Amino acid sequence: MQPKAVSMSKHFFITNQMRLMLVAVLTLAFMLVQPLSALAQQSSLAPLAEKISPSVVNITTSTVVAGRTGPQGIVPEGSPFEDFFREFQDRNNGDGDRPRRSSALGSGFVISEDGYVVTNNHVIDGADEILIEFFDGGELKAEVIGTDPNTDIALLKVEADGPLPFVSFADSDLARVGDWVVAMGNPLGQGFSVSAGIVSARNRALSGTYDDYIQTDAAINRGNSGGPLFNMDGEVIGVNTAILSPNGGSIGIGFSMASNVVTRVVDQLKEFGETRRGWLGVRIQDVTEDVAEAMGLASASGALVTDVPEGPAKEAGMEAGDVIISFAGKDVSDTRSLVRTVGNSPVGETVRVVVMREGTSMTLKVTLGRREEAEGAVPAVAAGPDSEEDPVTKSLLGLTLTALTDELREELGTDPEMLGLAVMEVDETSEAFEKGLRAGDIITEAGQQKVTSIADLEKRVEAAEEAGRKSLLLLVRRAGDPRFVALSLAE
Repeated sequence: MQPKAVSMSKHFFITNQMRLMLVAVLTLAFMLVQPLSALAQQSSLAPLAEKISPSVVNITTSTVVAGRTGPQGIVPEGSPFEDFFREFQDRNNGDGDRPRRSSALGSGFVISEDGYVVTNNHVIDGADEILIEFFDGGELKAEVIGTDPNTDIALLKVEADGPLPFVSFADSDLARVGDWVVAMGNPLGQGFSVSAGIVSARNRALSGTYDDYIQTDAAINRGNSGGPLFNMDGEVIGVNTAILSPNGGSIGIGFSMASNVVTRVVDQLKEFGETRRGWLGVRIQDVTEDVAEAMGLASASGALVTDVPEGPAKEAGMEAGDVIISFAGKDVSDTRSLVRTVGNSPVGETVRVVVMREGTSMTLKVTLGRREEAEGAVPAVAAGPDSEEDPVTKSLLGLTLTALTDELREELGTDPEMLGLAVMEVDETSEAFEKGLRAGDIITEAGQQKVTSIADLEKRVEAAEEAGRKSLLLLVRRAGDPRFVALSLAE
């Protein structure tokens, strides 16, 4: 009987142990269920939508356009049926030349209780009348305070009898890929609509100089333009601007201009009625791996200066061939980052710009101008000293070259005093052709030294080879626009 008693006692001990484990598991499960249950109760976006909807508006614009002068689009011009259709239009539509009113739809959102409204510039561009429709059905006419086509942002103002519900901007730099977002607007003229998705990507560039788009898969369609993209706290992190679509409808690739760009633009439009961006006064290009090797740089980063016309940079002593590695204490990774940083800097501010020049670091103090005043100016082409014309033609680096003559300058439409080598032909199997050099291009520098003859170029090639360089950096001008190209020296 004793062995049996021992067996029963052991069985009893194991049973109690299992019960304790079961209690622990149930306790843990209960603890987990509590927050999960709370999360399930909060999973609906309805409370957020109810909170932010009153600040989102529909925008209707009206524009007077010229009437038709003939039956365009119905019959070809000169067709024997043209007179017949013109008479038909006149009978049904009256005077075919009569101006008519065209309407367009978009979205926007209120950013202050006193009636400032943000939307896209393309929504209200050219409009004669702008009507704002609020969530509660009320309507007010709006006036344009200012616009910025570069970022496609417009600031409007309405006059209301009392304070308006509004939303605030968030720091878009804090938005992470994978964060939930909500888009609101007036898609396809259907009225107030909400869609949800996530941040799909950050720092997207489409075509503008100051682009900083948040990509999202939240449904954005025509009519959503100018509407807000919200985070889960009900703050605006972007302005819905564009979609990528083969058919005009949403395929889950939408773009919202980041709020950190928008807020700077809005502040300037509110204060000045226009933007006032800093201007450095240089032409630049990215530093590629082959360009970095040709210049002896440690890494392919920074912005390579290709030209320095009259302006702030030239006054500070900057030169073509300098590589800007730091601006106002911020590292410069590429041309895009430099343009955005300069544009966001105050006009008239003096900043420190660190450049690499012939392997040596230099710090320049530049007092920034205003970009808007400088836009449209044609940079001056630097002319070299007078030298004898060299009619020799020679093939080098896959290029057939000859020194510029008066006849060639006239033919190419260049500055009468420009010196350099004209590209007469490019070997289509060469690296030069692959990198975009074409007949008619003009080489003004090689190895960051001016070249005015074939002999000058040969000396630059020889010097680069003696220095152990694998490539030679050329400054190439096409229709006055300069860019640097690195060509391999290997046979």
